[in-house]
This record gives sequence, C-alpha cells and structure tokens, in this order.
Amino acid sequence: MGRCLPSLNALKAFEAAARHESFTRAAAELHVTQGAVSHQVKGLEDSLGLKLFRRERQRLAITEAGRSYLEVVRDAFDRLAAGTERLLERENRGVLTVTTSPNFAAKWLVHRLGGFAAAHPGIDMRVSASLHHVDFAREDIDLAIRHGDGTWPGLAVTRLCEEELFPVCSPRLLAGREGLRTPGDLARQTLFYVNNRDEWRAWLEAAGVAGVDVSRGPVFNQASMAIDAAVDGQEGVALARTTLAAHDLLTGRLVRPFELALKVPYAYWIVCPKATAARPKIATFRDWLLAEAAADARGLSKLAGLPQTLGPTQNQA
Repeated sequence: MGRCLPSLNALKAFEAAARHESFTRAAAELHVTQGAVSHQVKGLEDSLGLKLFRRERQRLAITEAGRSYLEVVRDAFDRLAAGTERLLERENRGVLTVTTSPNFAAKWLVHRLGGFAAAHPGIDMRVSASLHHVDFAREDIDLAIRHGDGTWPGLAVTRLCEEELFPVCSPRLLAGREGLRTPGDLARQTLFYVNNRDEWRAWLEAAGVAGVDVSRGPVFNQASMAIDAAVDGQEGVALARTTLAAHDLLTGRLVRPFELALKVPYAYWIVCPKATAARPKIATFRDWLLAEAAADARGLSKLAGLPQTLGPTQNQA
C-alpha cells in the first residue's frame, strides 16, 4: 500500500512559517512569494482537514494541532538531513570505482596504488580494466582514465600528460661492440609490434633508416605485452608511449636507445561526470594522478635531453 504523504514544498512552507510565525519571513527564507507560502499551507491544511495556523491581532499563531504536527515534520526533516549527510560522506570517502584500459592499468596504475592507499586509507579503491567506455549514467563507476582526443561532451575532462612514441629496449642491448648505436643497427634486432607494423614504418621513415625488415617480428594486441617483452631482456626493441613506458624507464628496466620521438594524436585523460567532479574522493584521486604524472615527467626529463619530435602517427590504446 502506497504512502499518503503531503508534498515536500507544502511541508517546507509549513515548517518555515511555524518557525518564524510569519508567512512573510518564511517566504523570504524560501525565496518565494508570501502568497505562495500561504497557498502551500492552505493546501496542506485542506489535505489534513486541520487548521495549522490562526491569525491573532495581526500575527500568525500556530494551533495545537499545528504544534504537534511541527514536531513530526521537524523530526522527519532532521532524519532526512542526517541520512543525506551520511550518504554523501560515505559517497565522498568510501568506495572509489575507477575504470581504465588494461594497458594503463598494467603499466602505469597498478604498481602505484599502494602509495595512494597509504596516503588515503579512507578511500577503498576498486579498479576495472576494460576497453569499454563506461556510461556513467548507467554504470556504478566514479571515474575513468580514457585514451583518446579528450572530446567527451557533457563530462569533466582533464589531460593526464603529454605523450610521444619512441623505441625502448633492455639496457643490455646497448652493451658491447654489437650494441645499439644508431637507428640503422635495428636491422639486426627483432622489432616488437602493437596491432600492426605501421608505427615502426613511420618511425623508421622519420629516422631516415632503410634496410630494416618490418615484415618480421611478433605482433602483440596489447602495448603492455610489447613493452614487457622488451623489459624481459629479449633480443628486441618495442615502440612505446611515454605514459606506458615511464615506470620501466625510471626504474632502469628500459632505456631509450635513440632520442627521436613521434607525436601521437591521442593521450590519456581523466574523465568523470561534471556533477560529481568536485566530490572529495574524486578530486583527491584526480589530484594524485596528476601529481604522479608530473613526477614522471620530471624524472624522464632528467634521464636525457628533450627528444626530437616529428609529425603524428597512429595510437596504441
């Protein structure tokens, strides 16, 4: 059986009028006209079949029935306010659900989460690795880290970092007389590809290198796999994006044998609904992401001079 409840506007008008003992002051508080307050209270009285106020010598007086009902209404409002505050506190601190691509999760995010958890013990992090672009209106996701051009209408979007594409390899491939010295030396190395061979063709063309056979070498469907193959010290070189290679470069597991880099059209972006962008747990995580990316940029700039940058190529998601 459905509840028989007065309108919320009528209850707000009644409570304010009873507290002020004035329709005029209640109207000022609620930012409506005096007539609107009077109309709401009259409608409430009609629905209850009771008089809640009476006029005495140019002043508004609450009746005994009104005084009794006021206690009920105030208690309900207090409970509603307290419940809302608890809900928002839990929402603002509690669980934070983040979605991102498998590549970003594996090569950038996962190994840093311990530091975030230690700094923010009140936030319970949940990470979903998927190429699916979440529908915030339908799915229980607080924030996404997306790869693209940053055009997602209706959402709050923040660029995580600038990106380039460049070769990476194990440090041991630089050692010895047969080590990598020039881009031409790639002819005697295995190249690791992501999805197709186009990016290596573009890089070799930009480097002015001929004679490298791009028809051989494994093709991976995830950039993280190509990078890990290079990290593991296999006799091969991968092309990697700045973000996905940063941790391995900073820890010395990977090196850049050449400074030449290509521009890429896409980058990683922090995305969430505009309505929730300022929630403390979301703002805290966004600020942490940006601080981590900035620290990477500073560290990478110390490893080598700024690389030469050429025209755009395709993306590795």
